[in-house]
Amino acid sequence: MGAVIPRIDFWKLEFAEPDVLWLLLIPALLLVLWAWRVAQRRIDIRSLTRARVVPVRERFAFVGDLPCWLCLIAALAVVILALARPRGPATIVRQGGIDMVLLQDASASMRVKDVAGDRWQRSMRFVRSLGDALSWKDDRIAMAIFAHIAAPQIRLTKDPNTFFFFLDHLSEQPPFRIEEDTTWDTNMELGMYWGLRVIERDEELHGKSPNAKMFLLLTDGQAWSGEVAKALKKSNDMHVPVFVIGVGTLSGGPMPVLRGDDGEVIHDPETPASSRLDREALQRIALMGNGQYFELDRDGDRHIANAIIDAGKRMAPSLGAIEAAEELYWYFLCVAAALTGLGLLFLRERGDLWIQVVGATAILIGVFRILR
Repeated sequence: MGAVIPRIDFWKLEFAEPDVLWLLLIPALLLVLWAWRVAQRRIDIRSLTRARVVPVRERFAFVGDLPCWLCLIAALAVVILALARPRGPATIVRQGGIDMVLLQDASASMRVKDVAGDRWQRSMRFVRSLGDALSWKDDRIAMAIFAHIAAPQIRLTKDPNTFFFFLDHLSEQPPFRIEEDTTWDTNMELGMYWGLRVIERDEELHGKSPNAKMFLLLTDGQAWSGEVAKALKKSNDMHVPVFVIGVGTLSGGPMPVLRGDDGEVIHDPETPASSRLDREALQRIALMGNGQYFELDRDGDRHIANAIIDAGKRMAPSLGAIEAAEELYWYFLCVAAALTGLGLLFLRERGDLWIQVVGATAILIGVFRILR
């Protein structure tokens, strides 16, 4: 159903435990007693001012510290209303989730060790943080890896166990072997086409999803083949923005060494000797893909994950509204706590202050346990 945004009608309250409402007689009687005490105080002040003769006009507070007790009586009434478990008819606006397709670069350049571990391992640590940040209620995630070829790893799923199971087996190194020729290439175009195919295949199996679609491309930007512009045009036509996360450093590092069966290093003149983060190219991809660019280790992983998820949530359409009963006793407890705090401002004696604090804390703890 996606995130829900309740709109509560407080003018149509109902009570799940109406039998508790008779306790309102207690604060009503206390209110009468308080009014009598205020009147008695005013009489005492008038009698005192008439009987005493002083050179300077005395000033007396109109009600003294009695406003504290008025606040506590009001807080008691509100707590009793909370115990009656008030409910209000609420209109809940249903918000769609997100369908995120991770496009993970698994080429040889992702084994460069210019970050902690290497670029692949750094990517997997971020992906795990991303999984921890997802709600998993209506959000779904898929994963495809690419080098010269592309291969889907996880279809769109909202099962966190499936997702983290694959991460556990991919945390150390990508499934593409370093000895394979296809590993020594980065074809982003094919990776994006596979991502679109994942979305299309899901629609064929389960129908069109109301969730917002988005790509999350994790790469160092070393695009050696493929025409990324073609893939970006197709993703734009399908209204799938491309968010990009750069992995690596601008200084870069040496490419991994490839050895033959005899142990000797194999040199390929078409393969660069080093690899660095191509920030400019990745920023351009994010701009052309109507997404945003992020970079690992420039911001915290959780911050980046939340920013991407929030951007996806903002794209999610509204799914209409439903009527439901919303529990409101938390609102009443907050009002009671505020009234209690307000009343403490009128106390003058420190001893009375501590008595009120201890008593109010004990009452709130008891109420929380009852309503829990």
